[in-house]
Amino acid sequence: MFSQINPRARGLLAALALLLLILPWIANNYVLSVAVLILYFAYTGQAWNVMMGFCGQLSLGHSLYVGIGGYSAAALFVHFGIGPWGGALVAVAASMLVGAIIGFLAFRFGIGGVYFALLTIAFAEFTRLGFDHWQWLGASGGFFLPVKQREFNDLLNLRGSPVMFYYVMLALATAALAFCTWLLRTRIGYYWLAIREDQQAAQALGINTFRCKMIAVLISSGMTSLAGVFFAFYYNNLFPEQIFNMGRSIEIILGPIIGGIGTLFGPILGAALLALLADGITELMAQIGIELPGIKQVFYGSCLLLVTMFLPNGVWPALARRLGLVSAPGPDPAGNTVRHPDG
Repeated sequence: MFSQINPRARGLLAALALLLLILPWIANNYVLSVAVLILYFAYTGQAWNVMMGFCGQLSLGHSLYVGIGGYSAAALFVHFGIGPWGGALVAVAASMLVGAIIGFLAFRFGIGGVYFALLTIAFAEFTRLGFDHWQWLGASGGFFLPVKQREFNDLLNLRGSPVMFYYVMLALATAALAFCTWLLRTRIGYYWLAIREDQQAAQALGINTFRCKMIAVLISSGMTSLAGVFFAFYYNNLFPEQIFNMGRSIEIILGPIIGGIGTLFGPILGAALLALLADGITELMAQIGIELPGIKQVFYGSCLLLVTMFLPNGVWPALARRLGLVSAPGPDPAGNTVRHPDG
Protein backbone atom coordinates (compact mmCIF):
# COMPACT_ATOMS: atom_id res chain seq x y z
CA MET A 1 0.00 0.00 0.00
CA PHE A 2 2.74 2.45 1.05
CA SER A 3 4.57 2.07 -2.28
CA GLN A 4 1.39 3.01 -4.21
CA ILE A 5 1.08 6.42 -2.52
CA ASN A 6 2.56 9.37 -4.39
CA PRO A 7 5.81 10.87 -3.01
CA ARG A 8 4.16 13.88 -1.38
CA ALA A 9 1.64 11.68 0.44
CA ARG A 10 4.42 9.34 1.56
CA GLY A 11 6.35 12.27 3.00
CA LEU A 12 3.35 13.60 4.91
CA LEU A 13 2.47 10.14 6.18
CA ALA A 14 6.02 9.53 7.38
CA ALA A 15 6.09 12.92 9.13
CA LEU A 16 2.78 12.19 10.84
CA ALA A 17 3.99 8.77 11.96
CA LEU A 18 7.17 10.30 13.39
CA LEU A 19 5.21 12.98 15.23
CA LEU A 20 2.85 10.42 16.75
CA LEU A 21 5.74 8.24 17.88
CA ILE A 22 7.63 11.03 19.66
CA LEU A 23 4.59 12.96 20.93
CA PRO A 24 4.75 11.63 24.53
CA TRP A 25 8.29 12.97 24.85
CA ILE A 26 7.48 16.49 23.69
CA ALA A 27 3.95 16.99 25.06
CA ASN A 28 2.58 17.48 28.56
CA ASN A 29 -0.07 15.28 30.15
CA TYR A 30 -2.94 17.47 29.00
CA VAL A 31 -1.90 17.33 25.33
CA LEU A 32 -1.34 13.59 25.70
CA SER A 33 -4.86 13.09 27.06
CA VAL A 34 -6.30 14.95 24.06
CA ALA A 35 -4.18 12.82 21.72
CA VAL A 36 -5.51 9.64 23.35
CA LEU A 37 -9.06 10.91 22.82
CA ILE A 38 -8.34 11.66 19.16
CA LEU A 39 -6.88 8.19 18.59
CA TYR A 40 -9.83 6.61 20.38
CA PHE A 41 -12.39 8.29 18.14
CA ALA A 42 -10.23 7.71 15.06
CA TYR A 43 -10.30 3.99 15.87
CA THR A 44 -14.02 3.79 16.64
CA GLY A 45 -14.77 5.92 13.58
CA GLN A 46 -12.78 3.50 11.44
CA ALA A 47 -14.73 0.58 12.90
CA TRP A 48 -18.08 2.29 12.20
CA ASN A 49 -16.85 3.19 8.72
CA VAL A 50 -16.60 -0.50 7.83
CA MET A 51 -20.36 -0.87 8.25
CA MET A 52 -21.55 2.46 6.89
CA GLY A 53 -18.76 3.86 4.72
CA PHE A 54 -17.85 0.62 2.99
CA CYS A 55 -21.12 -1.33 3.02
CA GLY A 56 -23.72 1.42 3.35
CA GLN A 57 -25.47 0.13 6.49
CA LEU A 58 -26.28 3.03 8.84
CA SER A 59 -25.83 2.25 12.53
CA LEU A 60 -26.76 4.83 15.14
CA GLY A 61 -26.24 2.54 18.11
CA HIS A 62 -22.55 1.68 17.97
CA SER A 63 -22.12 2.59 21.62
CA LEU A 64 -23.77 -0.78 22.21
CA TYR A 65 -20.58 -2.59 21.19
CA VAL A 66 -18.37 -0.21 23.16
CA GLY A 67 -20.42 -0.95 26.27
CA ILE A 68 -20.50 -4.71 25.75
CA GLY A 69 -16.74 -4.77 25.18
CA GLY A 70 -15.99 -2.62 28.20
CA TYR A 71 -18.30 -4.44 30.61
CA SER A 72 -17.22 -7.91 29.43
CA ALA A 73 -13.50 -7.29 29.94
CA ALA A 74 -13.99 -5.33 33.16
CA ALA A 75 -16.25 -7.99 34.73
CA LEU A 76 -13.82 -10.78 33.90
CA PHE A 77 -10.96 -8.75 35.36
CA VAL A 78 -12.72 -7.76 38.60
CA HIS A 79 -14.65 -10.96 39.36
CA PHE A 80 -12.38 -13.66 37.92
CA GLY A 81 -8.94 -12.07 37.64
CA ILE A 82 -8.77 -12.57 33.86
CA GLY A 83 -6.53 -9.98 32.21
CA PRO A 84 -7.80 -7.47 29.64
CA TRP A 85 -6.32 -9.31 26.67
CA GLY A 86 -8.10 -12.52 27.59
CA GLY A 87 -11.19 -10.46 28.34
CA ALA A 88 -10.88 -8.80 24.94
CA LEU A 89 -11.43 -12.16 23.24
CA VAL A 90 -14.68 -12.63 25.17
CA ALA A 91 -15.66 -9.01 24.51
CA VAL A 92 -15.16 -9.37 20.77
CA ALA A 93 -17.11 -12.64 20.71
CA ALA A 94 -19.98 -11.16 22.73
CA SER A 95 -20.20 -8.04 20.55
CA MET A 96 -20.08 -10.07 17.36
CA LEU A 97 -22.87 -12.29 18.69
CA VAL A 98 -25.07 -9.27 19.40
CA GLY A 99 -24.13 -7.79 16.01
CA ALA A 100 -25.06 -11.08 14.35
CA ILE A 101 -28.48 -11.05 16.02
CA ILE A 102 -29.15 -7.46 14.91
CA GLY A 103 -27.87 -8.14 11.41
CA PHE A 104 -29.86 -11.35 11.01
CA LEU A 105 -33.10 -9.73 12.17
CA ALA A 106 -32.57 -6.77 9.87
CA PHE A 107 -31.20 -8.35 6.71
CA ARG A 108 -33.23 -11.56 6.76
CA PHE A 109 -36.48 -9.60 7.00
CA GLY A 110 -35.49 -6.79 4.66
CA ILE A 111 -35.07 -4.05 7.25
CA GLY A 112 -32.81 -1.38 5.81
CA GLY A 113 -32.15 2.33 5.65
CA VAL A 114 -33.59 4.41 8.45
CA TYR A 115 -35.38 1.38 9.92
CA PHE A 116 -32.08 -0.44 10.36
CA ALA A 117 -30.70 2.66 12.09
CA LEU A 118 -33.71 2.69 14.44
CA LEU A 119 -33.17 -1.00 15.17
CA THR A 120 -29.58 -0.33 16.27
CA ILE A 121 -30.75 2.51 18.52
CA ALA A 122 -33.41 0.25 20.06
CA PHE A 123 -30.90 -2.50 20.88
CA ALA A 124 -28.50 0.00 22.46
CA GLU A 125 -31.29 1.48 24.57
CA PHE A 126 -32.64 -1.93 25.66
CA THR A 127 -29.12 -2.94 26.70
CA ARG A 128 -28.65 0.29 28.65
CA LEU A 129 -31.85 -0.35 30.57
CA GLY A 130 -30.79 -3.91 31.29
CA PHE A 131 -27.34 -2.93 32.58
CA ASP A 132 -28.96 -0.16 34.61
CA HIS A 133 -30.55 -2.87 36.80
CA TRP A 134 -27.80 -5.52 36.73
CA GLN A 135 -26.43 -5.45 40.27
CA TRP A 136 -23.55 -7.84 39.50
CA LEU A 137 -22.16 -5.12 37.23
CA GLY A 138 -22.91 -2.22 39.55
CA ALA A 139 -26.25 -1.29 37.96
CA SER A 140 -26.83 2.46 37.66
CA GLY A 141 -24.30 3.13 40.44
CA GLY A 142 -21.45 2.24 38.13
CA PHE A 143 -18.86 -0.53 37.84
CA PHE A 144 -15.35 0.32 39.03
CA LEU A 145 -12.01 -1.26 38.31
CA PRO A 146 -9.32 -1.28 41.03
CA VAL A 147 -6.80 1.50 40.49
CA LYS A 148 -3.30 0.59 41.66
CA GLN A 149 -0.39 2.99 41.69
CA ARG A 150 2.46 1.29 39.88
CA GLU A 151 6.05 2.32 39.46
CA PHE A 152 6.16 0.49 36.14
CA ASN A 153 3.86 -0.09 33.18
CA ASP A 154 2.03 -3.41 33.29
CA LEU A 155 0.99 -3.90 29.69
CA LEU A 156 -0.33 -7.38 30.43
CA ASN A 157 -3.00 -5.99 32.76
CA LEU A 158 -3.26 -2.52 31.20
CA ARG A 159 -2.20 -0.81 34.38
CA GLY A 160 0.25 2.02 33.99
CA SER A 161 0.95 5.57 32.92
CA PRO A 162 -0.89 7.67 30.32
CA VAL A 163 2.09 7.18 27.99
CA MET A 164 1.47 3.44 27.93
CA PHE A 165 -2.23 3.93 27.15
CA TYR A 166 -1.30 6.39 24.41
CA TYR A 167 0.90 3.84 22.65
CA VAL A 168 -1.74 1.12 23.06
CA MET A 169 -4.35 3.34 21.43
CA LEU A 170 -1.88 4.38 18.72
CA ALA A 171 -1.23 0.72 17.94
CA LEU A 172 -4.97 0.01 17.75
CA ALA A 173 -5.63 2.98 15.45
CA THR A 174 -2.71 2.06 13.19
CA ALA A 175 -3.81 -1.58 13.03
CA ALA A 176 -7.37 -0.49 12.18
CA LEU A 177 -6.12 1.70 9.33
CA ALA A 178 -3.96 -1.10 7.91
CA PHE A 179 -6.75 -3.66 8.31
CA CYS A 180 -9.35 -1.46 6.60
CA THR A 181 -6.92 -0.71 3.76
CA TRP A 182 -6.45 -4.43 3.25
CA LEU A 183 -10.19 -5.09 3.44
CA LEU A 184 -10.92 -2.65 0.63
CA ARG A 185 -8.52 -4.51 -1.64
CA THR A 186 -10.13 -7.89 -1.07
CA ARG A 187 -13.10 -9.37 -2.89
CA ILE A 188 -15.43 -8.67 0.04
CA GLY A 189 -14.34 -5.03 -0.05
CA TYR A 190 -15.39 -4.67 -3.66
CA TYR A 191 -18.65 -6.46 -2.91
CA TRP A 192 -19.33 -3.99 -0.07
CA LEU A 193 -18.79 -1.02 -2.37
CA ALA A 194 -21.14 -2.54 -4.93
CA ILE A 195 -23.83 -3.05 -2.26
CA ARG A 196 -23.33 0.48 -0.98
CA GLU A 197 -23.77 2.00 -4.42
CA ASP A 198 -26.71 -0.17 -5.59
CA GLN A 199 -27.80 -3.23 -3.66
CA GLN A 200 -30.26 -4.42 -6.28
CA ALA A 201 -27.63 -4.22 -9.01
CA ALA A 202 -25.21 -6.13 -6.76
CA GLN A 203 -27.81 -8.87 -6.27
CA ALA A 204 -28.39 -9.02 -10.02
CA LEU A 205 -24.67 -9.66 -10.46
CA GLY A 206 -24.90 -12.66 -8.16
CA ILE A 207 -23.44 -11.11 -4.99
CA ASN A 208 -24.76 -12.66 -1.79
CA THR A 209 -25.73 -9.37 -0.18
CA PHE A 210 -26.99 -10.98 3.05
CA ARG A 211 -23.65 -12.70 3.67
CA CYS A 212 -21.62 -9.61 2.77
CA LYS A 213 -23.63 -7.31 5.02
CA MET A 214 -23.41 -9.79 7.89
CA ILE A 215 -19.62 -9.88 7.54
CA ALA A 216 -19.51 -6.07 7.67
CA VAL A 217 -21.61 -6.03 10.85
CA LEU A 218 -19.48 -8.72 12.50
CA ILE A 219 -16.19 -7.00 11.69
CA SER A 220 -17.46 -3.58 12.73
CA SER A 221 -18.95 -4.78 16.02
CA GLY A 222 -15.86 -6.81 16.90
CA MET A 223 -13.52 -3.90 16.21
CA THR A 224 -15.66 -1.49 18.21
CA SER A 225 -15.70 -3.77 21.24
CA LEU A 226 -11.90 -3.47 21.53
CA ALA A 227 -12.38 0.27 22.00
CA GLY A 228 -14.70 -0.58 24.88
CA VAL A 229 -12.00 -2.68 26.53
CA PHE A 230 -9.58 0.23 26.25
CA PHE A 231 -12.22 2.64 27.59
CA ALA A 232 -12.84 0.49 30.68
CA PHE A 233 -9.18 0.12 31.64
CA TYR A 234 -8.27 3.71 30.79
CA TYR A 235 -11.05 5.40 32.78
CA ASN A 236 -11.49 2.59 35.36
CA ASN A 237 -15.25 3.11 35.63
CA LEU A 238 -18.32 2.25 33.62
CA PHE A 239 -21.82 3.70 33.89
CA PRO A 240 -24.67 2.41 31.66
CA GLU A 241 -26.04 5.92 31.16
CA GLN A 242 -22.61 7.07 30.03
CA ILE A 243 -21.30 4.28 27.83
CA PHE A 244 -24.54 3.11 26.15
CA ASN A 245 -25.91 6.62 25.65
CA MET A 246 -26.91 7.55 22.12
CA GLY A 247 -24.77 10.66 22.45
CA ARG A 248 -21.76 8.34 22.62
CA SER A 249 -22.84 6.75 19.32
CA ILE A 250 -23.16 10.19 17.74
CA GLU A 251 -19.63 11.06 18.86
CA ILE A 252 -18.38 7.89 17.17
CA ILE A 253 -19.98 8.62 13.82
CA LEU A 254 -19.24 12.35 13.66
CA GLY A 255 -15.55 11.82 12.86
CA PRO A 256 -16.16 9.80 9.68
CA ILE A 257 -18.99 12.10 8.61
CA ILE A 258 -16.92 15.25 9.04
CA GLY A 259 -13.75 13.71 7.67
CA GLY A 260 -15.34 11.76 4.84
CA ILE A 261 -17.51 8.64 4.93
CA GLY A 262 -16.02 5.74 2.99
CA THR A 263 -12.46 7.07 3.07
CA LEU A 264 -9.57 5.63 5.02
CA PHE A 265 -8.15 8.83 6.44
CA GLY A 266 -11.46 10.66 6.85
CA PRO A 267 -12.22 9.19 10.30
CA ILE A 268 -8.74 10.14 11.51
CA LEU A 269 -8.94 13.72 10.26
CA GLY A 270 -12.52 14.13 11.48
CA ALA A 271 -11.65 12.89 14.97
CA ALA A 272 -8.69 15.27 15.17
CA LEU A 273 -10.66 18.29 13.98
CA LEU A 274 -13.61 17.70 16.30
CA ALA A 275 -11.51 16.94 19.38
CA LEU A 276 -9.11 19.85 18.93
CA LEU A 277 -11.73 22.46 18.06
CA ALA A 278 -14.23 21.33 20.70
CA ASP A 279 -11.53 21.28 23.37
CA GLY A 280 -10.31 24.68 22.23
CA ILE A 281 -13.80 26.16 22.52
CA THR A 282 -14.23 24.68 26.01
CA GLU A 283 -10.91 26.15 27.14
CA LEU A 284 -11.77 29.53 25.63
CA MET A 285 -15.11 29.61 27.44
CA ALA A 286 -13.37 28.74 30.70
CA GLN A 287 -10.75 31.47 30.29
CA ILE A 288 -13.26 34.23 29.61
CA GLY A 289 -15.46 33.02 32.44
CA ILE A 290 -18.52 32.09 30.40
CA GLU A 291 -20.33 28.85 31.19
CA LEU A 292 -22.55 27.58 28.42
CA PRO A 293 -24.06 24.12 29.07
CA GLY A 294 -24.12 21.98 25.95
CA ILE A 295 -21.60 24.11 24.03
CA LYS A 296 -19.91 20.99 22.63
CA GLN A 297 -23.18 19.65 21.28
CA VAL A 298 -23.90 22.98 19.61
CA PHE A 299 -20.41 22.96 18.12
CA TYR A 300 -20.80 19.41 16.80
CA GLY A 301 -24.13 20.29 15.23
CA SER A 302 -22.65 23.41 13.62
CA CYS A 303 -19.74 21.44 12.18
CA LEU A 304 -22.11 18.83 10.78
CA LEU A 305 -24.30 21.51 9.20
CA LEU A 306 -21.37 23.34 7.61
CA VAL A 307 -19.79 20.18 6.22
CA THR A 308 -23.12 19.00 4.84
CA MET A 309 -23.66 22.33 3.10
CA PHE A 310 -20.19 23.05 1.73
CA LEU A 311 -18.26 19.75 1.79
CA PRO A 312 -20.86 16.99 1.40
CA ASN A 313 -18.15 14.40 0.77
CA GLY A 314 -16.21 15.40 3.89
CA VAL A 315 -13.10 17.42 4.64
CA TRP A 316 -10.52 14.78 3.73
CA PRO A 317 -11.28 14.38 -0.03
CA ALA A 318 -11.14 18.16 -0.55
CA LEU A 319 -7.97 18.48 1.53
CA ALA A 320 -6.33 15.58 -0.29
CA ARG A 321 -6.92 17.27 -3.63
CA ARG A 322 -5.72 20.62 -2.30
CA LEU A 323 -2.47 19.07 -1.04
CA GLY A 324 -1.94 17.11 -4.24
CA LEU A 325 -2.34 13.73 -2.58
CA VAL A 326 -4.78 12.46 -5.22
CA SER A 327 -3.19 11.55 -8.51
CA ALA A 328 -6.23 10.51 -10.51
CA PRO A 329 -10.02 10.24 -10.30
CA GLY A 330 -11.62 7.19 -8.76
CA PRO A 331 -10.27 4.92 -6.03
CA ASP A 332 -6.91 6.30 -4.93
CA PRO A 333 -4.17 5.49 -2.44
CA ALA A 334 -4.94 8.62 -0.43
CA GLY A 335 -7.96 6.87 0.96
CA ASN A 336 -10.93 7.79 -1.25
CA THR A 337 -13.11 4.82 -2.12
CA VAL A 338 -15.77 6.44 -4.27
CA ARG A 339 -16.13 6.87 -7.99
CA HIS A 340 -15.49 10.61 -8.10
CA PRO A 341 -12.25 12.27 -6.91
CA ASP A 342 -14.26 14.46 -4.58
CA GLY A 343 -14.36 11.45 -2.24
